Amino acid sequence: MNWVPDACTLPTAERPFRVAEFEALFASARSISRPDRQTLEVVLTAPRSEVVDLTTRESECCSFFTFDLIDLDDGVRLRIGVRPAYAAVLDGLS
Repeated sequence: MNWVPDACTLPTAERPFRVAEFEALFASARSISRPDRQTLEVVLTAPRSEVVDLTTRESECCSFFTFDLIDLDDGVRLRIGVRPAYAAVLDGLS
C-alpha cells in the first residue's frame, strides 16, 4: 500500500482493513470506470447506507477525497474524486 499518501491520518495498522472494506464494497460493483485521471465512478448494488458509512469514515481521515452519491433505481453511483496530486490513490483503489 505504498500508494497511501502521507495526508492520510488513518493509523497505519488500520489501513489494510480499510482497503479490504473498499474491496468488499467494490465486489458489488456493476461497473467501474475512470472518466479522467482524478475521478473513479463505481455503480454499486450495495445498500446506500453501507456506502455512506464507509465514505463518511474515509472522509474523516483522508480529506483529499470527495465522494458523491447518486441514487439509481437499482443501486447507487459512487463518484470518487481527488486533486491531481492524489490521482495515484485512485489507481490503488481501482
